[in-house]
Order: sequence, then structure tokens, then C-alpha cells
Amino acid sequence: MGAALSPDMKNSRELLHAGLGGACGTALDVTTLVLLVHVGVAIPAAAFWGAAVGAVACFVLNKYVAFRDRSPITAHQLARFGTVAVATALLMAFAMKLVAVKLGVPVLPAKLLCAAAIFIFWTYPAQRRLVFRTVVAA
Repeated sequence: MGAALSPDMKNSRELLHAGLGGACGTALDVTTLVLLVHVGVAIPAAAFWGAAVGAVACFVLNKYVAFRDRSPITAHQLARFGTVAVATALLMAFAMKLVAVKLGVPVLPAKLLCAAAIFIFWTYPAQRRLVFRTVVAA
């Protein structure tokens, strides 16, 4: 019976750590955006650099902490992560338009709601199955 629970426990640990990695990436994204705008960087450029910093942090934390992937980083893995990140951004834009614009939910609560839903239904499963799928069991 214990063996039957092991995959679920691993998935719960992965899910928690991937969520924390995503939260750290988002915090770095928003912090970078705000700091760059504060020092006079144009908003689009600041948004780009914020997203880039957040994505790098998320990749590193997910690779080494959430998914315990110790394999070398490859161009294919980075491309898969980039594809998931772009799809996530597109889903976020669509979801924010629906929740914040169409339904009138304030921006910050809408962002949190959309981010949580997209993480649970897309980002985590995609990273687990597409980006970090070659993980050797620890």
C-alpha cells in the first residue's frame, strides 16, 4: 500500500515546489518590472526584462528543486520550457481579458485567480510531462 502512495506523494511535493518556484518567479518578475519602471525604463522593456528574469528563476527552481532534474540543460529542454512559457503567457492574456475586462474583477485578484488556474491546469502538467520528463527517480 505504501508503494501505491509514493507517486502521489512525489506529485504533491513536485506540485508544491513548482508552485513555490512559480511564485518566486512571479515575485522576481513583478519586482524587476517595478524597479525598472521606477528608474525610467520604458514599460514594455521593463515588462520584457521582468518576464525574462522570472522565467529564468522559474526554470532553475523547477529543474533543480521541484522536479529534481540533475540532467544537463539542453537546447531542447530550454525550447520546451520556452514553448510552455509562451503558451502560459497567451493563456494568461486570454484569461485576464475574460476575468478582469469582461467580468470586471479587479486586476490583482484576477491575476492571482488566473495564475492559480493556469498553473494547476496547464503550467505544472506541461512542465512535468514536457520539460522535465526525463527525471530519474530519487
